Amino acid sequence: MSLKKNMFTAAALGASAVLLLASCTSTADPVVTATEAATQDAATDQSMVVVVKLTGIGWFDRMEEGVLEFAAETGIDARQEGGDDASPEKQLAIIQNLLAQNPTAITVVPNSAEALESVLADARAAGIIVVSHEGAGMVNVDANIEAFDNTWYGEQIMVNLAQCMGNEGKYVSFVGGLTAKTHMTWVEGAYAKQQAEFPNLERVEGPVESKENETVAYERAKELLAKYPDIKGFQGSAGTDVAGIGRAVQEAGLQDSVCVMGTSIPSVSSKYLDDGSIDKIFFWDPALAGKAQLKIAQILADGGSLSEGIDLGIPGYNSLKKLAGFTNVWVGEAAVIVDASTAGEYKF
Repeated sequence: MSLKKNMFTAAALGASAVLLLASCTSTADPVVTATEAATQDAATDQSMVVVVKLTGIGWFDRMEEGVLEFAAETGIDARQEGGDDASPEKQLAIIQNLLAQNPTAITVVPNSAEALESVLADARAAGIIVVSHEGAGMVNVDANIEAFDNTWYGEQIMVNLAQCMGNEGKYVSFVGGLTAKTHMTWVEGAYAKQQAEFPNLERVEGPVESKENETVAYERAKELLAKYPDIKGFQGSAGTDVAGIGRAVQEAGLQDSVCVMGTSIPSVSSKYLDDGSIDKIFFWDPALAGKAQLKIAQILADGGSLSEGIDLGIPGYNSLKKLAGFTNVWVGEAAVIVDASTAGEYKF
């Protein structure tokens, strides 16, 4: 049996990890109580738009389920928009067009935080509430909500990747875009962890950009496998990265010698998890993240505020904490880790 399979185990996040059983959350039409109906009547004059990185991929299809469920539950006119690729320019244009519509709130999962600061400042100046997700450090937002501490998340991926690699060998990290703050925080957290605790691992390239595109990730992974025949590990950040990497590993027949881990959801990665082309995936439920963004926008629109320990009433976001060093970044405890044996528990 290979070193990879000897070293690989299914539980390395430790007691601090929160495994959110997000699959228990229904996306069916909710039963509306009399109290909820009254709330919906009061909320019908509010409109909110979630602007995502791009449309047409599993991650943001799942987020849209949460957006539509939130709309059904609250009566708020909530919808999701995004470009057909992960271009910062397309996302910027979508938000510019929304300003004329004057929604109650815009929430955004940014491709480039820097590219959006000016237009989001215009939105706030017009009285539009702005909430970001995967945008820690953005200035022109009323609040940013994260599923967890992003540095911690990157560290957990590295701990698991190092274990799978037998604590030695070459690896490379992928990001959807070099301007994606959250992805860069994950790989920076992973790299710092590797430097401090796993000195026999070597990152052989700077972060590789996949442009949030599974085919690009596949092509880059093929190139890296050819360039570094002894490479032993890949870390993916975009929801499409590990599927593209896993395809390249599968085609090369390297399932038993190359470790692949990173952010994805079961519906995207299960066929590669099944044969070991992907070893573990890390994620949070995009549907719940979509609802969390909108819930915060609703609280602010109703004149409320956020405080330490606030419960959004959404699994994984029941006791928000303010991230140290930031004035407007709130984190939940919504991390999930699965391998081939547990991926089937999640129906998205």
